[in-house]
Order: sequence, then C-alpha cells, then structure tokens
Amino acid sequence: MSKQMFNQPMLNRRQALIGLGAAGVAAFGLAGCSDVEAPAPEGSDSATDAAEEEAEERQLDAEAYDALIAAGAVADDAAIAASEWATKIKDAGKMRVGGVQTSMLFCLMNEKDNKVRGFDAGLFQLLTRYILGDENAYELTQVTSDTRESVLTNDQVDAVFATYSITDERKEIISFAGPYYTTQQGILVKADNADINGVDDLAGKNVAAQSGSTGPSVLEEYAPEATIQEFSTDEEARSALEQGRVDAYVIDQTVLMSDMVKRPGAYKLAGEAFGPVDSYGIGLPLDSDGVAFVNDFLTKIEEDGTWSDLWQVCIGDRADIDAAPEPPAIGA
Repeated sequence: MSKQMFNQPMLNRRQALIGLGAAGVAAFGLAGCSDVEAPAPEGSDSATDAAEEEAEERQLDAEAYDALIAAGAVADDAAIAASEWATKIKDAGKMRVGGVQTSMLFCLMNEKDNKVRGFDAGLFQLLTRYILGDENAYELTQVTSDTRESVLTNDQVDAVFATYSITDERKEIISFAGPYYTTQQGILVKADNADINGVDDLAGKNVAAQSGSTGPSVLEEYAPEATIQEFSTDEEARSALEQGRVDAYVIDQTVLMSDMVKRPGAYKLAGEAFGPVDSYGIGLPLDSDGVAFVNDFLTKIEEDGTWSDLWQVCIGDRADIDAAPEPPAIGA
C-alpha cells in the first residue's frame, strides 16, 4: 500500500477531535514519570506487568473514536429514496450488520460499555448514521469466515463488514461495495521463533489458516510443502500457535497486526507480506443497488478525510504508524 502524509486541514480536524484524549494520555505520562524506579510488588512478574502496561497504552482512544463517528455525515432524503437497499433500512429503522466482536483493530467489543469499536465497526457505524441519522441504530450479528455469505443470502443482515476479501468466487454469490482497504498475507510466529523468517521457511512446517479465508489457497500456491491446518476463528488459530500445535499462522497481515497489539511481545511478523493484494469489500446481497449507494458513501468519507482519521485512531496510533495509507480506488 502506498503511503501519504496528512495535509494540514486533516491534521487540524483530527486534533480537534482527539485533543481531550491526547491531553489525558499526556497527563498520565507526566504523572507516571520518576527518576527512581519503584520496586515491583513481591511475587510479581515484571515482564508480564510490562506487557500488560504496553497493551493498555495501545488501547483505542474511545473518546476520539466516538467523537469522529458522531461527526459523520447524514444523507439527504433524495439519496435514500434513490436506493431500494437504503430505503429498506430506513423503513426498518435499523441496519442489520454481519461482523465480529473480537478483532482488535477492526471490531472489538469493549466490555466496560458494551460498544464495538475499530476500523470496520467505525465504517458500519458511520454508514448507519449516514442512512438513519443515528450511529447506534444497528443490530450486529456475529459471523465467521464460513458464514459471511449465508447471512446475506438468507436475508439475515443488510451488509457484512468483516475484513471481507473480494474474490471472483464470492462475487457469484453476493455483491461487494468498495474496496475500502487493501492488504496481503502475513506470517505470525512466536516472538522467540528464529526458524521462520519468510514464506520460504514454511516448507515442512505446520501452518494455521482460517477456513473460509483466502489463506489456505495462498499457502497452497506460495508454500506448497507446508502442512496446512484450518481453524474456524482467529482465536482458535492463535491458540494453536501459542500451544505449539502449529509453527506459524498465516492470514491477512492486518488481522495479525490486531493479534500483536492485543498481546504485545508475544508474537512477531516473520518476513515480508506476500501473495496477491487482498482487497476488503463490504458484502451486500447479490445485484443489490446498495453497491452504488455504499460506494458513494465510501467516496465521500475518503474525500473529506474521515477514512484517514478513522484509520489513524483505530490502527496507526496503536501500531506506531504516523501516516495513513492511501485509500483504495472505489470500484476497482
């Protein structure tokens, strides 16, 4: 993905949204500074404490996130009326969304306030606000990589936001708006693994992948001598890695970034991203006129800087990346 720096208007806009949150972080940092390191409590594990502290520091800035979503645009009545898909949602008074609640960077449930936040969550909350004028007027149905098509074909949801890779095979069953994000496959290993440093080192290794994702097919092409073990969820695949039942875990690199932020110091990325560029789309019913409506919405939030602001607060600030990537071309 190509990189671009924020322009000054975008910076000013973002600073206005996150000023309070940034001030809180700064205050915490000053209060915690000391010339003398306090002794660790008896029986504590300083390494574990440090990892927990780092994980806490990388938590999403909920205040900045909520302010960004609340500032989202609302479509006019004519735009809604021109779309059968959007009109259905408007008449129902809620948007039915298929998604997850456990993706650290893309859609994670906060147990303190029972709200989901993240890059995917922000997009469907912004879209909900765009259609209904209320970012909270959605109903979230949890999906896995195996059920994303079925919830659409069975009319259980209006749209699926779940790091959903656009493929020709899937386009025979559903339609996609977007793409709204691009990535490639990455390799996750334990932090102390010195044997795997790239895709060529997967030969002869046990490698986890998610069933229903693009990982298994990419591995078959780029690491044909690896033994692939498929798991239904990210949690199951990571557990297998932690327990030593597999040597590595391969999936979209953005998913692996979530895992690394969730457990700082436990994992590392082995080598460079590989495989074809993976474009994430928003799943919609087959041949729905919602594609044009959602693509228009995505174009608006890319042009006004909301996309970049959302990426920065959800991913960049937490993964120590200063500049947002260039948004993908809509409809490409």
